[in-house]
Amino acid sequence: MTILAMWSGPRNISTAMMYSFGNRADCEAWDEPFYGFSLVHKGNDHPMRNEIIASMETHWDKLVQNCTTPSARPLLYQKHMTHHMLEGYDRSFILKLTNAFLIRDPAKVLASYAVKWADVDLRAIGFIEQAEIFDMVAQKLGHAPPVIDAEDVLADPRGVLGKLCAACNITFDEAMLKWPRGPKPFDGVWAAHWYNAVWQSEGFAQQPEKKTALPPHLARIAEQAQPLYEKLKPHRLHV
Repeated sequence: MTILAMWSGPRNISTAMMYSFGNRADCEAWDEPFYGFSLVHKGNDHPMRNEIIASMETHWDKLVQNCTTPSARPLLYQKHMTHHMLEGYDRSFILKLTNAFLIRDPAKVLASYAVKWADVDLRAIGFIEQAEIFDMVAQKLGHAPPVIDAEDVLADPRGVLGKLCAACNITFDEAMLKWPRGPKPFDGVWAAHWYNAVWQSEGFAQQPEKKTALPPHLARIAEQAQPLYEKLKPHRLHV
């Protein structure tokens, strides 16, 4: 039995990745289990804040227990937002999991995020925490854990997902390449606000290249995040 934790920030094909794994018959998928906890303890004013908190476990110890308990299925896929791992809480449970990291160019992350929610800073997009968790896992393993870049996945889903599965000692499944349109039973309650585009998808689709022109305040955040992105990028799996 494998518990695979995928660590990313928001607006990073993370939901499509969850749909990919969730379409496997042998997989149970979890959507951002620490989201409600983060809203309670950080006090963020996110869309649907009260509904999210009411729908979820919000106690750290119970969440850790849930995330480290095997599923009834052979594979448990956990979609994690790195910025939900708040400072002051013991992250060592992560070392009990099989961990992988999903990265994306910060300018593209910010351009997508700002369309949905204007209140954004460096901490909101998770690059700092992603680098911290990567370092912790790499130190434990003695080598870099698997890293995939969103653009590589979109360019060659079969190739990159095949390499990811091999790196995580999971058999690749063709079901990961296509999924039905619409909401999924494992979506978080926030899906109605954030997932409208991915609900229209049936698989990974490379988007036309767009020039990402950010306003000055977002450009400054992208500049701060860029070294953190570049830290993980050399370790990415690609074909």
